[in-house]
Parts: sequence; structure tokens; C-alpha cells
Amino acid sequence: MSQGPRSGLAAVSSALLAMSRHLEVRDVLKTIVASARELLGAQYAALGVPDDHGGFAQFVVDGVSDAQWKAIGPLPRQHGILASMLREAKIERLADVRKDPRFEGWPSAHPDMSDFLGLPIRDGDEVIGALFLANKDCPKPEGGCGFTEDDADLLGILAQHAAIALTNARLYERSRELTIAEERSRLAHELHDAVSQKLFSLRLTAQAAAALVDRDPSRAKGELQQVAVLAAEAADELRAAVVELRPAALDEDGLVATLRTQIQVLDRAHTARVTFGSCGVRALPSAQEEALLRVAQEALHNALRHSGAERVDVTLARRGTAAVLRVADDGSGFDPKAIRRAGRHLGLVSMRDRAGGVGGTLTVDSAPGKGTTIELEVPGG
Repeated sequence: MSQGPRSGLAAVSSALLAMSRHLEVRDVLKTIVASARELLGAQYAALGVPDDHGGFAQFVVDGVSDAQWKAIGPLPRQHGILASMLREAKIERLADVRKDPRFEGWPSAHPDMSDFLGLPIRDGDEVIGALFLANKDCPKPEGGCGFTEDDADLLGILAQHAAIALTNARLYERSRELTIAEERSRLAHELHDAVSQKLFSLRLTAQAAAALVDRDPSRAKGELQQVAVLAAEAADELRAAVVELRPAALDEDGLVATLRTQIQVLDRAHTARVTFGSCGVRALPSAQEEALLRVAQEALHNALRHSGAERVDVTLARRGTAAVLRVADDGSGFDPKAIRRAGRHLGLVSMRDRAGGVGGTLTVDSAPGKGTTIELEVPGG
């Protein structure tokens, strides 16, 4: 076994324990990649989880700074050596990845890599990821690969445990999603019942007011005031339903149609003007569409509930190879630094987590009295 910075049984044990501590899929991926790079003394490491559209649902790197990663551009596609690992499910150990006939080049900002060690992560017969390392930190044999057969064996052991950890994390997230779905279903029924009761009361009160208009105008006025109160309460509950519950139409109609429908409803339900426009956005992987929808919902919730905005404009557009969501309001705005110091986040932490989970970037531009603009950019638009 190669002598890396932390070789031996203790280092392997530490890596496996670190993987088992995490339940969030992205945290597991980060731990796997960091552990593999440290154990085998590589300059770079990465792990990609394939999607069903020829790309990667998630792609995590270690050894590359945030600035470098942003400059590289959108997530890679399933091509070249990565595609070979996913398709043929075998270990790849190369003296110089650039000289391999399957090599198809890198973006201009991509770091230069030479020796390469990669292998698939398998759950039974299913390939659920590809893990690879580059640039072994050691003297290279003439014309040979810095990564040894022992390195490949060690990475194989790590990949087996990574498959277990990743599968467990997925099961945990699926269980949590089912719990959330059940809770939302319950909430939807409660909202439906509550709104139905309000509307029934509103109808009876309106009928009473109509009957009293001629013979007792004073009492009729009181009944009409109650109508206004009931209508406001019903509207509040309907707004909560629109913002909090994910519509089933996302999978059927796609992101653009779902956003347009939601925003039309919000525009009718609120006094603020809410608009939506889209341009050139193609269908995205489901994880990215859900992230864009969730961030849009959170940003709209903040704008309509807290900012006092008179206008909220939502746009979804293509920018190069990326999709960009922009939610801008003319409300009261806020100081993002002051919000963080006060321990209040207005959903910003959740939005950043969703952005990071799909390899996206979230930016928040706001100041007191200047409104707020939230922008989420995800690859693949």
C-alpha cells in the first residue's frame, strides 16, 4: 500500500467513520472525496453521481478552490473517460489522462491533470457514481502512473464503503421526503377544511347582509365588515398553501409552466403586482428544477410577506450554458450582514443549501430601502 500523508489502518478507519457520520447526500459525497484525496496523496479528487440526461445530478470536487470551480463553468457531461467508467464499470489507471484516446479536452480554466486513477461506485449491479483522483504527489516512474495497484485496491475498498454510505444517505433523504410529503398532505387537507369553513361562513354572512340591507342598514354594515374579515382570513390561508406546498405539476408540466401558474395565482391573491417571464430555458434535471422552484418560492414568500413590495418580478432565462432564476422586488430591503449577525436568515441558508446541492450559485443583492434581488444560477440551462 502506498505511503500517503495518512496511510494505514487508522487513516482508513477515520475515513470510514467520517462517511458514516453524515446523512445528507452531499455531505457524504464531500467526505468521500476529501478522504480519498487525503488517503492516496492526490492533488485532485472528484465524485460524480450520474443523472438520466447524460450529465451529473451532483459533482463534488476536492483540491479546487471555489473561484477555480466557478471559472471552470457548468458541470461536466457523461463523456470520455467518465462515461467509460460509468458504462464499463471498471478501474481506470492511466499514466497521462491527456494521452488517452478517449480524452476529449477540458474547459480553459480546468486544472491540468496527468496521472489518473478512477473507478465506479456500485450498489449491486447499479453504478451510482464515479470516483477519481489525479496528480499523485510522488515521484513518477518514467512513462508510468504515480498511482499503484495498491492505491487502486485501497480506493476500491473506499468505494465499497462509499456505496453503502451513499445508499444509506439516499434512503434517509427519501424517508425524510416521504415524511415531509405526508406532513404537507396533512397540511393541505387542514388548509382545505379551514378555507372551506371560512368560505361557508363568508357566504352565510353575505346572505345575512343582503337580507338586512333594506330593513336594518346598520346591522347590514356590521355583517359586511365581517365578510371583509372572513375574506382576508381565507386569502391568508390560500397564500400559505400556494407558497408552502409543492405542486404536483412540476413533474408533469415542467418548471416554466409550474412557475407561471404559481405566480399567476400569487398575483391574484396579493395586492402586489407579481410578474413572470422566461426565455430560452431547456428542460433541466429534476434536482435542479426542484432547487429553482424552491428558491423561487422562498424568495417570493419573503418578498410578499416581509418586504412590503408593490412589485415582484420573476424571470427564468438562459445565460450561456446555465439557467438563471431572478426574483426582484421593490420592497423595504435589508442589510444581509445585519441579518446574519442577528441570527435571522429569511430563508437564505435554505436557499444557499439548495443552490450548493445542485452545483449552483446564489447571490443576494439588497440594502435598506433599495429592494431585494435574489439570483440563482445552475448549470445546464
